[in-house]
Amino acid sequence: MRHVLVVANETVAGPRLIDALERRAKEGPLRVTVICPVSAPREGYVIYEDTRRASAGRRLDKTLTKLREAGVAADGFVVDSDPVDAVRDALAQLEPPPDEIVVSTHPEERSGWLRRNMVERIRAVAGGLPVEHVVVDLAREKSEANVLVIANETVVGKQLLDRIRERAAKSPASFLIICPQSDPSGSPHPDAERRLRRALLELRGAGIDAHGQIAHPDPYAAAVHAIRDERVDEIIVSTFPGVRVSSWLRGDLVERLRKDTGLPVEHVEVGVEPVGAGH
Repeated sequence: MRHVLVVANETVAGPRLIDALERRAKEGPLRVTVICPVSAPREGYVIYEDTRRASAGRRLDKTLTKLREAGVAADGFVVDSDPVDAVRDALAQLEPPPDEIVVSTHPEERSGWLRRNMVERIRAVAGGLPVEHVVVDLAREKSEANVLVIANETVVGKQLLDRIRERAAKSPASFLIICPQSDPSGSPHPDAERRLRRALLELRGAGIDAHGQIAHPDPYAAAVHAIRDERVDEIIVSTFPGVRVSSWLRGDLVERLRKDTGLPVEHVEVGVEPVGAGH
């Protein structure tokens, strides 16, 4: 029985990856082990690993179910490491050892793994095993969208949470909520953490796939860092209304993100009066 090690995270349930494995199964008995690395973003002060792991786990379960329905012996697990370390550990621990490695990524323009040269680095630790790179374009395959939400004091605002619910009901989507810290010199950030946890609890209680983190104090930099770390298809920016109240609007954040990312950017105003300077 041929043993294939699959390395994938957001693309793990992508049709092209499933098709590649089903083709191998038609060639003879096949066993598949799928590992989903959940590496921490390079920028961010508080990482909510439980929600990131849960998202990866749901995607993994979908993949294993599809493979088993196709008659493929498949198992897998979520790991807290980068893809190269995950492969190195799997090669040392799996029995029987894999005969082949399949690495699945987003297309080059959307893949943090490709920007970090992960496929070639995996080939370097593969010990001579063949390594196939499968590109999964979730946007074309109409799979789940990744929506980046940027909010600070407004993150628990009714208008924002209602808009996220509406977007989630429209089509499959997961949401990464980043809260730029108010004070770059201070750590920890208990007020921001409490707000973010409250928002995540409410959204997840409604069955919405959401995770979040406290991020770089500059909202533009925080958004750019998130886009480098993960595939982002859409952006929602939440602010208090008007440039008089919102420093983010005074800094033209919404238009800058539209221009520089080329992504759809929606602006949601939350009509809650801030304490002190608002965002």
